[in-house]
Amino acid sequence: MVLRTEIEGNRSVITLGFNYSRMHDSSACIARDGELLFAVAEERISRVKHDAGFPHNAIRACLDFAKVGPDQLDFICQGWPSPGKVFATDLKCFLRGQYPFTYLNALNSSLLYASMAHQNGGFKLFTQHFGQTKAQMRFVDHHLAHAISAYSYGGFDNAAVVVMDGRGAWEASSIWHGHDGRLDHVLTIPWPNSLGLFYAQFTQYLGFVPNSDEWKVMGLAPYGSPGVNLNEFISLDREIYRVNAPLLLERQNGISAIARRLGPERTPESEIDESFKNIAFAVQDACESAMLSLVKLAMEKTGCRNVCLAGGVALNSKANGKIQASGIVDNMFVQPAASDDGVALGAVFAPYLDGGGRLPMKPLRHAYLGPEFCDAEIEKTLRTYKLRATKLGDVVSSSVELLANRKIIGWFQGRMEFGPRALGHRSILADPRDPEMNAKVNNAVKFREWWRPFAPSMLKEVAAEYLEYACDSPFMILTNPVRPEKRDIIPSVTHVDGSARPQTVEKEIEPLYWRLIDEFGKRTGVPVLMNTSFNLRGEAIVNTPTDAIRTFFSSGMDALVIGSYLVEK
Repeated sequence: MVLRTEIEGNRSVITLGFNYSRMHDSSACIARDGELLFAVAEERISRVKHDAGFPHNAIRACLDFAKVGPDQLDFICQGWPSPGKVFATDLKCFLRGQYPFTYLNALNSSLLYASMAHQNGGFKLFTQHFGQTKAQMRFVDHHLAHAISAYSYGGFDNAAVVVMDGRGAWEASSIWHGHDGRLDHVLTIPWPNSLGLFYAQFTQYLGFVPNSDEWKVMGLAPYGSPGVNLNEFISLDREIYRVNAPLLLERQNGISAIARRLGPERTPESEIDESFKNIAFAVQDACESAMLSLVKLAMEKTGCRNVCLAGGVALNSKANGKIQASGIVDNMFVQPAASDDGVALGAVFAPYLDGGGRLPMKPLRHAYLGPEFCDAEIEKTLRTYKLRATKLGDVVSSSVELLANRKIIGWFQGRMEFGPRALGHRSILADPRDPEMNAKVNNAVKFREWWRPFAPSMLKEVAAEYLEYACDSPFMILTNPVRPEKRDIIPSVTHVDGSARPQTVEKEIEPLYWRLIDEFGKRTGVPVLMNTSFNLRGEAIVNTPTDAIRTFFSSGMDALVIGSYLVEK
């Protein structure tokens, strides 16, 4: 490994990674000598959901946490190639008829290129915000950054690495072989032959926001039935899936090809009839089949039964659960921030591959990588808003009392999670035994669609008692069937198809949250909690005490446990 730490003796090597494409989910992270220190998505600080702007707030938070200035950075790595490579792919796709050549498409592509080229992919903006730096600035190919983020943190020396997303520059899906701390490229499925594109176009057809609301389609799918034929849009009878991108993207007189074949698009916020439920079922089923086939191909190509996944499509927890339960893999790791925010986690380690070097290989056991607020800061915020709060002697026992009495609490503790899931630090918690709790939280707290499921946080020790294919699932990114005899015991976290998306909590990783669940179990006989992200519909998960207080008083939560303080309505 030829890094400055070898050239300059014992001085630390500090690397900053960021994701910025003006598409979605900007983020930044910082590492010292191959150890990840801090990571945060721009949306958590700006409060703009899926913020696609330059992540200057996230970068500032990284520098502040590491207590370094821009002049102390050795590498600054952006998880995208240079803007010209993205634009060249657009031009090729236009010329080959793979992407509809319309005035609007050409204009959008050109404007994006012109803007990103002017900003030098974000590096010019870095200098404007933070001043000059001697750091080496470099672009990292998007899927390589995704692949590093899956392999380097996965904990397997030898692994098949699969990246599946909406779009890289020229990539849609890719397969890599991770071994000995290195990554060999195996194959790339070029954009726009993209599972992410396929899912996003149907997300839009079903009346939701593409590249944002795919969760809703996944949650709606179990309410549908088989029977919808999507063969015109995706072919699954080959070694590699084939997405008919030109047809998916085609619009004539404002009407999509999907609508011409399957009926009018659903109007956002309108009722969902059976036909839309059945289409959601078919879309999810096709995605699961395609993902499984791609994983099988990766295992054949690499000879590995350890699998690492990244890319936005890898957030499909239903498909991940099917892969894990299939018996074809020995071990599986899904990077918890698998979408583009997690690209920063890979970009930050890219310099370690220089000169045939090796990546840092340290399993990611938790996602608590963001900001933290001490009791003094929390108390100051409570005083600012003149709120009456109780300083708790025992946060756990007081919270268990509330939860056992069917109260819904906001739980704000420790460092914020990185990635789309709240994992017991920025969570809304409730009693999973109450069959009405799902509706209560959806209607009065989250203000979201009735069919959206909630996830259970459970002690790792009891997972096999509640789940049919129990495995370590610290990131709430694998769906498992709940054992039939337990479905009536935890009804509010069991979906209509009998599944759940669990978080298994380990005592040595998160002792406070583990003790909360354990004490709740001792009180009720059920060591499981309903856990959903601490945010309202359409908003980012809370970051600061102010965010938590505003969200608490804007919803139907009964209590807020914030640090050592209890606020009740």
